[in-house]
Amino acid sequence: MTKRVWSLQDAKNRFSEVVNKALSDGPQVVTRRGEEVVIVVASEEFAKLRKSGPSLVQFFRESPLVGVDLDLERDRTPVRDQDL
Repeated sequence: MTKRVWSLQDAKNRFSEVVNKALSDGPQVVTRRGEEVVIVVASEEFAKLRKSGPSLVQFFRESPLVGVDLDLERDRTPVRDQDL
């Protein structure tokens, strides 16, 4: 997988090539004034990234710690002597 960097102007002028490279070679980075601003990826790859794992809510709902009574009281013990 080869990452190619395109200036915005080049990407606009050669958009079909950018899309074809994204499909065949992988993500294509587009820069504006030298800063990376967007990445063109194949829709199949994008779909894989979006479905890479459970949502955070689902993760916590399925946690083995569900229902465990946690003591969330803050320890108010001073970190050091206050007499300094």
